[in-house]
Amino acid sequence: MRVTRINIAKADIISLFEGLPKRVHKHSDIRQTLSDNRGFWRLAMSTTVDAFISFLLDETKLKKLRLDFPHRTEIRYTWGDVSTYELALSLRPNCYYTHYTAVYLHELTDQVPKTIYLNHEQPPKRHRDSDLDQARIDMAFRRPVRISKNIAGYDDQRICLLNGMHTGGTGVVEIRGRVGETIRVTNVERTLIDITVRPVYAGGVFEVLKAYRLAKDKVSVNKLAATLVKLNYIYPYHQAVGFYLEKAGVYKQSLIDLVHRFEKKFDFYLVHNMKDVDYSKQWRLFFPKGF
Repeated sequence: MRVTRINIAKADIISLFEGLPKRVHKHSDIRQTLSDNRGFWRLAMSTTVDAFISFLLDETKLKKLRLDFPHRTEIRYTWGDVSTYELALSLRPNCYYTHYTAVYLHELTDQVPKTIYLNHEQPPKRHRDSDLDQARIDMAFRRPVRISKNIAGYDDQRICLLNGMHTGGTGVVEIRGRVGETIRVTNVERTLIDITVRPVYAGGVFEVLKAYRLAKDKVSVNKLAATLVKLNYIYPYHQAVGFYLEKAGVYKQSLIDLVHRFEKKFDFYLVHNMKDVDYSKQWRLFFPKGF
C-alpha cells in the first residue's frame, strides 16, 4: 500500500482532535483546523477539506450526523460518541436548553421527555408594542397557542428549536451533564417562568404544577420575582406564577406575597384556548375547571 503524507500524519491528526475542547464540529470548523495545521502535517495543497473529512471518517473515530429540520438540514461531525445535549448545543450560537428539558435537567419531573427544547434568542427589537387592554388579552388567550414546528428527529428523540424573545441570556447557567459534558440551561427560577409562559412545552399545566412543588428546596422566590421584573413581559404572567406558587401548597405565604405585590390590572389566563374554566379572584386568573 502506498504511504501518503496524510497517513504519515495520522497519529498527529488524531492527537490534535483528541485534545480539542469540543467534540462536535461543523464543516467550517474542520476546514479551519486543516488550514491551521496543513503545514505542520505537511499535507499537499491538493488535499481538500472534503478529502480530509473522508479520510477522518474512514480512518479515525470521526462520525457524520444529519439532522433534518423542516427548512434546513444540519450536518455535524462528532469525535466519537457524544450526548444529544452536546450535539444540539452546536446548532446555534449561544443557544441553551429550556422548558421541559430544563425541568428534566433540574430533576423537577419523574418523566423522561422525548422532545428536547433548545432556545435561540431573537435579536433585540427596537420598538416594543406595550399597549395592553383586556380585549387584547382575551382575544389572544382564547385562541390556540402557536407551537414551533422546527423539529428534527435524532435517535429516539426530537430536537425542537425555539426562537425565544431576546433576554440577553437572563437566568442561563452552565451545568455538567451525566457524561461530563458542559450544558447551557435556564436556572430553576427562569425555568419555572418559562414553563408558566408556555406549558405546552412542558407537558401541560399539571406537569408545571408538579415542577413548582419539586422546586421547593431548589428555587429562590426572591430571585424568581427579580427575574420576572427583568424579563418585563407585556402580558401579566406574574399572576400565573403566583397562582402556581399558591396552588403548589409547599411555599410560605411570605414568599407567595413577593409575587402578590405585583400589580394586577387585568384578568389573565393560565393557558390558551380553555373551554371550561374556573376563576381565582385573588390572582385575577382563569384556569381549567378541575385543576
